[in-house]
Amino acid sequence: MDHPAALNDVYRRFGEAAEAAQLLETELGILLLKFHCEGEGLFESQNPSRAAEIFACVDRQTLGQILKNLNNRTQSLDALEALLSKALQARNRLFHTFYPKHNFRRNSDEGRTVMMQDLDAIHSALMDAYKAILALRGIDLDTLTLTTLPTRHLPI
Repeated sequence: MDHPAALNDVYRRFGEAAEAAQLLETELGILLLKFHCEGEGLFESQNPSRAAEIFACVDRQTLGQILKNLNNRTQSLDALEALLSKALQARNRLFHTFYPKHNFRRNSDEGRTVMMQDLDAIHSALMDAYKAILALRGIDLDTLTLTTLPTRHLPI
């Protein structure tokens, strides 16, 4: 960074890291939802009320709970255990201790620089895990190109 980070830069970077955490949590939640639905045969015989129950249950889970419930369901996730553990620690640090840890650093150029470095490390850990999960589905986020980005809300 050529110039000292402004407080708005810290807030923006925090938001970017929070988005990465939610993307990872959503992708893993979809994977857990898939395992539950496959296990109950919901892809072969539809049961909308049971599917809604499963979705509601998965949707209430934290990243740590999702990872625990995905444990030992697939070898490809087992191979990513260290990466996912690091991402979970980064996510928890972001949401539970980031501001208390840094407290008054926000009030100086040097302190905001330290905060930005921490946020960069958190963001990297989360994005590394997110990209690895996407790669399991054959998606390479680094090479993905879109000619136009969606601009409206799509209901899930």
